[in-house]
Amino acid sequence: MSALLQFKERYDIADVSGGPLAHPKTLSWKNRQDCCSWDGIKCDENTGHVIVLDLGSSFLYGLIDNNSTLFQLAHLEKLNLSDNHFNYSQIPSRVGDLSRLTHLDVSFSVFSGQVPSEIFELTRLVYLNLSCNWDPNNGELLMEMKARGLRRLAQNLTSLEELLLGSVKMPSQVPNTLANLSSLRRLNMDGCDMHGVFPSAIFHLPKLQYLGVGYNEALTGRLPDFNSSSPLEELQLFDTNISGELPASIGNLRSLQILNLNLCNLTGSLPTSIGKLPLLRYLDIAGCQFSGSIPASLANLSNLEYLDVAANPFTAKSTSSLSWVWKLKKLATLSLWRINLYGEIPPLIRNLSQLVDLYFLNNQLSGTIPSQLMNLTRLTTLGLSINQLSGSIPSWLANMTQLVVLDLARNKFHGQIPASIYQLPNLQVLRLFENNFSGTVELDNFLKLRQLRVLQISSNRLSCHMSSANVILSQLEILGLASCNLSEFPAFLQNQKHMNWLDLSYNNISGEVPFWFWNGSFNDMEYLNLSHNLLTGLDRYYPLNLLKMYTIDLSHNMLKGLPPVAPPLIWDYIVSNNGLTGALPPWICNLSSAITLDLSSNNLIGVLPVCLGNISESLMILNLKGNNFHGSIPEVLVRGTQLMMIDLSDNRLQGKLPRSLANCKMLEFINFANNFIVDTFPSWLGSLPELHVLILRSNRFQGVIERPKSSFTFLKLQILDLSNNAFVGKLPIEFFESWNAMKSEKGNFTYMQRNLRPALSSKFTYFGYYDFSMTVIYKGLEWYYPKISEVFTVVDLSSNLFEGEIPDVIGDLKGLQGLNLSNNFLAGHIPPSLGNLIALESLDLSWNKLSGQIPQKLTELGFLSFLNVSYNNLTGSVPRGQQFDTFSNDSFEGNLGLCGEFIYQKCRDSGDTSRQPSTNQEEDLELPIELNWKIVLLGYGSGLVIGVVIGNAFISWKNVGFERNAKRRRRPSWRQPRRGRNSWSGKFLNFCRY
Repeated sequence: MSALLQFKERYDIADVSGGPLAHPKTLSWKNRQDCCSWDGIKCDENTGHVIVLDLGSSFLYGLIDNNSTLFQLAHLEKLNLSDNHFNYSQIPSRVGDLSRLTHLDVSFSVFSGQVPSEIFELTRLVYLNLSCNWDPNNGELLMEMKARGLRRLAQNLTSLEELLLGSVKMPSQVPNTLANLSSLRRLNMDGCDMHGVFPSAIFHLPKLQYLGVGYNEALTGRLPDFNSSSPLEELQLFDTNISGELPASIGNLRSLQILNLNLCNLTGSLPTSIGKLPLLRYLDIAGCQFSGSIPASLANLSNLEYLDVAANPFTAKSTSSLSWVWKLKKLATLSLWRINLYGEIPPLIRNLSQLVDLYFLNNQLSGTIPSQLMNLTRLTTLGLSINQLSGSIPSWLANMTQLVVLDLARNKFHGQIPASIYQLPNLQVLRLFENNFSGTVELDNFLKLRQLRVLQISSNRLSCHMSSANVILSQLEILGLASCNLSEFPAFLQNQKHMNWLDLSYNNISGEVPFWFWNGSFNDMEYLNLSHNLLTGLDRYYPLNLLKMYTIDLSHNMLKGLPPVAPPLIWDYIVSNNGLTGALPPWICNLSSAITLDLSSNNLIGVLPVCLGNISESLMILNLKGNNFHGSIPEVLVRGTQLMMIDLSDNRLQGKLPRSLANCKMLEFINFANNFIVDTFPSWLGSLPELHVLILRSNRFQGVIERPKSSFTFLKLQILDLSNNAFVGKLPIEFFESWNAMKSEKGNFTYMQRNLRPALSSKFTYFGYYDFSMTVIYKGLEWYYPKISEVFTVVDLSSNLFEGEIPDVIGDLKGLQGLNLSNNFLAGHIPPSLGNLIALESLDLSWNKLSGQIPQKLTELGFLSFLNVSYNNLTGSVPRGQQFDTFSNDSFEGNLGLCGEFIYQKCRDSGDTSRQPSTNQEEDLELPIELNWKIVLLGYGSGLVIGVVIGNAFISWKNVGFERNAKRRRRPSWRQPRRGRNSWSGKFLNFCRY
């Protein structure tokens, strides 16, 4: 008794436990009572010794060590200390003194450090639970077990029936000896950082009913053939790298009730035998790689309550193929998002009267919301976002009073937001953004939704108003009012205390951001987007949420002065396209968690601080283009950097490229265009395995492009722009041979971008994407691409000093869409192999010394919409057929030996294959010729995905006056910002001015 009372006195009673049965058991321990009657105590009926101490969920707070009187209870058989707070204590080694223990539970109790080896000597244990000792402040795992300890456990504790090690850090392989624990009924090792191949023999343990190894992303292996004698009831393999196919023998697990394969790497088709599991009530195969069709045999799973088949690349099917689903009358959760469904939502959905959660997100569903949904009176979640649904929101939705989540975002709904929405008393999440809703929205109507926490109505055709400045809405956590025609900050924001996500972008809000924005109202803010407004300043600005601010986007405003100070732990700091001035502030060097750093298109000056190369191991995006920085580019000092994109174009940077860029193995995009960099070709960048874009346009690069040291160089390169430099020598044949990414057409129409969404963010938030952008010369014009398609492939080597012939090997780059070799000294014939460039849309060979005839094979280029071979020495007849019939004289002028039906110089004899030009058709070449540029945006209609003209691409061009001179050849160059008539490039190459 005294040992127990002393134990009691060491602990405070604090609010550290949960659950319906939680209560402070030690409060009942009184000195005058028999301890065997105390709450949580059980004694041996014969000896009176304490054999059970159950203090689970007892609100205990304090330390425990080897001096604890607990270890005087030498006859203890069961010890439960779970769900308390032992203040980061290590499990005392004296636990080994309790040699009679059969049950030990220290889960959920804030223990830390290594699992003591003495536990592995408790050979009578049948139940051991060390799981879920997390840091309550940040969720980090506190307890560890070395690989040797896990092997000793498997070797010594052979009587174990339940082994629960979830969230114990064990960065090791699963020992094969675990398969020797023949009495094991339950095994859990979720989230233990295990790796290597999971022993398949464990699946065959004769008594195993529960197996959980989820949240071990590096755990590999394959599912075995299952025996019909297996007693498995629950199989949790989610978020592992288990691969291969789901074996047909899965149908042998006749006792299986729960099968969770979420985010595994399983492939192939789902076996029809999965429909032979009569007791199955939970099936989750979301996020795998299953293909083919979902077998209709699932209709036999009459006890199924939870079905999630989302995010698998199943063959596209109409919703009519899901007739088997509507037979599962017990379903409470149905998740069919992103499985290539099309068609309308079937009326038979009314059969699922028990449905609570319904997800059809991210398919190609069309039609309207069917009235049969009214039958689903228990529905709390309706997720229909990212489809092609249309019509208006039905008024009968007001009858679905249990709705908690209504997600209709990213569809084609139109009309006004109906008043019936305001009659849903339990609604917490309302997402209507990116539709075609119109009309005026009185924001205080949402007052009626007292439970509302998420409101997103951005990107419609709405005008949002508040009828009263003093109205207090429910306490929102997420608010999206982008593109809502707001002209000022909504006053009700002053009363919001729990806001963590706010998007007011693309409005007409002018003036300063009011002081109350920064005075502590938004202490929980994680995402703030005020971009694309007319903001001029930040009144009494102070950084928000110093601890966990993820994203702040103030881009595309009219902000002046120094860059606003970023919270030191910011992830994404975006203040581009403003009028910010001054040098980069010193606090930039303290952004140790930065992932995206974008201060582009401002008026910043000075040199780049050395710390830029040492800011953060996590930095992925560095965009400082369009400023006035000068000096050299700092070396990248951080090892293991995650840098994906660096854009320092349109500055005044000098010196050489930092060689340390070769260590940035994640780099996909490099742009140093329009600077004063003096260097040779950076062939050392060819070792970067992910590099897609390299733009060095308009610098002072010079010299011969040397032969690469390896044939495996620039393997993924798809955009290369070396124009307006001083490279000499022959075109780099060996590089052309290594550009594998350009050798085939790509069919996946995605963009080069980074998802800004943090891993632990709410599923109802949208952090958007950071799109890579660039300017290139394409089809004779300067194009700005605010987004870059993954299929866009361009090579621009124009305006250099290359000589020699165009190599035939260029014809192997069958994915190439733009090729510009103009303004060089290339000679010889145009190689017929260029006719193999089946994706080519733009070809510019102008202003060279090419001779001979235009190859007839070029007429096979069915997508060619821009051709310029002007000002060469070409002869003969211009080929006829397909795209060549659309080109005008501008494409061919300046070649005195060319003739053709669609150009000024006609051929003498149509029957003569040489077709010499007629002398009486020659133009006066001493007169300036005005180029009549025609812009044709072919888009998808061209038959090739690359109308790659994205959004509102900015196009600039200038009409050019050419002058022929027999003694002197003037060569055009593209206009470079801030370079006068006497610039280095102008003097060196004697270019004409545009």
